[in-house]
Amino acid sequence: MIENPGGAVIAISSHVMRGSVGNRAIVFALETLGFGAWSVPTIVLPYHPGHGRSTPLRFDDTAFALALEELGKSRWTGEIRGIVSGYLSTPQQADAIAALVNRLRTDKPDLPYLCDPVIGDEKGLYVTEETASAIRDTLIPLATIATPNRFELGWLTGSTTDDNTALMKAALMLGPAEVAVTSAHAMLKEGVAALYVNERHALLAEHAHIDNPPNGLGDLFSALFLAARLEGIAPEEALEKTTASVFSVLSHARRNGSDELLLEQNTASLRAPLAKVGIRQLMHPSRRRKRI
Repeated sequence: MIENPGGAVIAISSHVMRGSVGNRAIVFALETLGFGAWSVPTIVLPYHPGHGRSTPLRFDDTAFALALEELGKSRWTGEIRGIVSGYLSTPQQADAIAALVNRLRTDKPDLPYLCDPVIGDEKGLYVTEETASAIRDTLIPLATIATPNRFELGWLTGSTTDDNTALMKAALMLGPAEVAVTSAHAMLKEGVAALYVNERHALLAEHAHIDNPPNGLGDLFSALFLAARLEGIAPEEALEKTTASVFSVLSHARRNGSDELLLEQNTASLRAPLAKVGIRQLMHPSRRRKRI
């Protein structure tokens, strides 16, 4: 990843009026770390639907595509250092995002794009299958980095995810050069883990489990990890720093009994987290094959 301190990141995800999920988390994290953020909402909600009925404000697909086209043709595109996308509300939004990525890569072929395929969890899909398929077929092939959870990785690749070996194989099948799985299998008892895989390395970051976490941790992870890689931080350090920041923010929210991440109270944790997380080197599937 090319070192690109500062500049702007286009952040494309859901927006909530109250809370720290979706683009609220992504934009706050990026701006705290010194990046500009071009914020593109894919849907607007009063708050996360997990809190109760939350009536959405939806965008017309044609207008959404036109807005992204104009953004990609604007005179400020020289500021852009990366793109991150998260929750989509329609499959047509994937086409508009893909067109934006391709347009910007005309001038910047190596422009990093992180796709967080926000499609579901262990309970199943929470977007339509058409939207999930559009992310898989249209956006994942363009991504430099992907940050699926365990369920999402399994759904996107049609693979089992019963252990970290299966996750590593699925991550390599997915396509992007870098994949960080945000709900990997922890080796610590009652731990939480994030697994990073590229063509040569497999790394596992672990921290203690905390019950009933607020929403938004995956959004925060994607923003922090992309920022770290744009700053030229190596994958192992980026994974460690990102996981430590997320754990610090989560711990603070739970200590204060909050139903949302308290990002505004945790800017120091985003910049230089004090929490310690364990990092393990795992045997990469390519080395495993060589030993057989």
